[in-house]
Amino acid sequence: MPDFESQWEPLPETGQPVGLKVDATPAQRPGPVALEGRYGRIEKLQDHHADDLWSVFNGHPDIWTYISTDGPFTDPEIFAEFIAKRAGLTDPYAYAIIDDNGCAVGYFTLMEIRPEMRVIEVGHVLYSPALKRTKIGTEAQYLLARYAFETLGYRRYEWKCNALNAASRRAALRYGFVFEGTFRNHIIAKGRNRDNAWFSMIDTEWPARKAAFERWLAPDNFDAAGQQKISLSELNGFVG
Repeated sequence: MPDFESQWEPLPETGQPVGLKVDATPAQRPGPVALEGRYGRIEKLQDHHADDLWSVFNGHPDIWTYISTDGPFTDPEIFAEFIAKRAGLTDPYAYAIIDDNGCAVGYFTLMEIRPEMRVIEVGHVLYSPALKRTKIGTEAQYLLARYAFETLGYRRYEWKCNALNAASRRAALRYGFVFEGTFRNHIIAKGRNRDNAWFSMIDTEWPARKAAFERWLAPDNFDAAGQQKISLSELNGFVG
């Protein structure tokens, strides 16, 4: 019997172990939705977000270090052209993260979109300093994952990052993704070797992950100073 977490059954014709049958109806492709949260929202990335994003990205080249093909930018016009190009793509499909003042403070994408396999990845995660370690930063991940699983119908939600990107690896575990391994010499990024660390969340895990997100995001999880009472890592069973 194979030592896998997934269930299996014997193939009737041969008795060999195979995976269980699943609904093979293709998932939907991402669309131009606006997803409202308690602390902010996410919406389709558009050209007009460039000014807001430039104001929070400019002067912070470090946020581009582990982005494999883009940045950093030093010219606002070239940056605006990049945002316009990114906004026009269907894969990656980009969403702006909007704070409670209505300003774009970051963006991320749904990418490597495979509706027939019901697999999708969250990637190109660009969080400005104004967004890092905030409630909306976590809420945005919750809103996008919920959209992927519950509205679009994906069964596997992926996260990959440069294996040297310790912050991204910690974030994946904090959000409830499971580490799967490292692809060595996976790509050449900006002229450098990049090993990719792979994480995933699957549809059967989503209800528990959703509950953890919602428990963490609840107003009563924060004291009068805005400090969390229980961490999302604890809620997802990861401390580190």
